[in-house]
Amino acid sequence: MTSADLIEEIKTITNDNLELIRSRFLKLSEEQKKWKVNDASWNVNEIFAHLNQFAIYYQLTFKIKIARTKFKSPSETFISSPLGRSVWSSMKLGNAKNVKRKMKAVKSYNPLFDNSLVKGNDVEEFEKNLLDMQDIIGSSKKINLRKIKIPISISKLIRLKLGDAFLFVVYHNERHLQQALNLVNNPNFPK
Repeated sequence: MTSADLIEEIKTITNDNLELIRSRFLKLSEEQKKWKVNDASWNVNEIFAHLNQFAIYYQLTFKIKIARTKFKSPSETFISSPLGRSVWSSMKLGNAKNVKRKMKAVKSYNPLFDNSLVKGNDVEEFEKNLLDMQDIIGSSKKINLRKIKIPISISKLIRLKLGDAFLFVVYHNERHLQQALNLVNNPNFPK
């Protein structure tokens, strides 16, 4: 794919996610945000708290790496590394907007293990994070998405190309927004 195509894809997904938050999640009551299918599942606040933790790490890392890069000329094409493709494709939803395989969140990103992650304004905070992500995407148009390396959140030793890290983050966001959408569409969800 071209670098421009990659940027357009992450921009489109981010814009769609922002629209979904505004249309479906900002209007929820506190009771609705706290409702769970069962004790082992996440509620809406917990889903967005998880996403906010990811945003804190990745968006700050993106900003720092983009600001400090010496690779100021974009590459015409973007080629994912085998590791990068594996990481972001594991997050990508299937064609029917379904989760292809479930994964467990690490404890430091899991609100069931660390309830201090949930702030109560988690949906609103994630809306701000997506607006920030739009700015980050805009600032990445004039840099090389292949040369900048981003350490992943669970191991600083594993580094992804910026383009692969972008895809990972936006697919991760999309995956969890689908999880939240499935929750609010549950027949037992409070009206």
